Amino acid sequence: MTTTAGTDRQSGTPIELAERWGAHNYAPLPVVIERAEGAYVWDTDGRRYVDFLSCYSALSHGHRHPRLVAAMKRQLELVTLTSRAFHNAEMGPFLQELCAYCDMDMALPMNTGAEAVETVLKAARKWAYEVKGVPRHEAEIIVCADNFHGRTITAVSLSTEELYRDDFGPFTPGFRIVPFGDVAALEAAITPRTAAFLVEPLQAESGVRLAPEGFLREARAVTRAAGVLLALDEIQTGLGRTGRRFCCHHEGVKPDLFAIGKSLGGGVYPVSAAVGTREVLGLFTPGEHGSTFGGNPLACAVGRESLRVLEEEHLAERAARLGEWLLGRLRAIDCPEVKEVRGMGLLIGVELRPQAGGARRYCEALMAEGLLCKETHENVIRFAPPLVIGQETLEAAMERVESVLRRMKPV
Repeated sequence: MTTTAGTDRQSGTPIELAERWGAHNYAPLPVVIERAEGAYVWDTDGRRYVDFLSCYSALSHGHRHPRLVAAMKRQLELVTLTSRAFHNAEMGPFLQELCAYCDMDMALPMNTGAEAVETVLKAARKWAYEVKGVPRHEAEIIVCADNFHGRTITAVSLSTEELYRDDFGPFTPGFRIVPFGDVAALEAAITPRTAAFLVEPLQAESGVRLAPEGFLREARAVTRAAGVLLALDEIQTGLGRTGRRFCCHHEGVKPDLFAIGKSLGGGVYPVSAAVGTREVLGLFTPGEHGSTFGGNPLACAVGRESLRVLEEEHLAERAARLGEWLLGRLRAIDCPEVKEVRGMGLLIGVELRPQAGGARRYCEALMAEGLLCKETHENVIRFAPPLVIGQETLEAAMERVESVLRRMKPV
């Protein structure tokens, strides 16, 4: 194996350097962001854009929210990392406040959303063996087709997206897949070995797909009757994004386990957690699971302030109000290439018909108009601005969206 890192260095633009030295696991739009504030970002030429992606909901608080930056600076002056070999002054209060926000008993802090999902899966399996009595290493977890739970080997093991799977097997066993939104299929898939049903209340990554009304409520009834855990992945949909604290609250559902992340770190630091009942998370014993950085004092300080800002600035209520306006505004645009506009709160997908030629070209046209968003699943434009965005900014952005949708021609 050879490397050119020490012998073939070259100068270039930020994009050229990223393409030369970085693995090509993303296809970003050709813009280089240099600074940001609130709902706006600026490129290296000083041009301003409205951020309509929010880093897949991680920036719900907006860029560099002053309270979050201040909390981070305060903690940077004290201690940033201790490891879980010792206690730190921030973690206990953070976990207490997080559990109160989630109406749960216990939390296990991690760093990324994928780690939170892995933690939920491990917790569900342990519960199946120690509480439900499933024979060891035979537990099954039911998931939905078209899900997105991360990029780890186990996460792609329960995916149905060929791109995520083709070159990465063999896969982790123990999963059964049912159609999203199909309660009858869920009920039929449950066996005495079923530990949990893991589901996103709204499938953001697969095109902002909503389940039929009542699905979560019925799924909760089915799992409870069968002695199966309900685990919700609210990494993208939780913490105010859909107009409630959690998307499941639209149907009055309380799960046994949450996987949360992204905006829990306020857009300034990676923070995630598995949050759930004591019956499940209380089963972990020292040494069975952990993370060097999970629960570090810097993460906890940021997470605490993130939760305070969500509540004190009423960001969920803002998402509900602005999202209702945004849905109506998008649906009022007369564009024959638009097949459907759907979403909840400030998480909205605009699905284009095949003749539109794919959502990527629309995102590039919107970028030229000063609006940054991203395509998902080829034909869907995802609109997910920061929850702090102002009404006037939103209205101006929609004028640009309407202009692009009206002038783009089929291919």
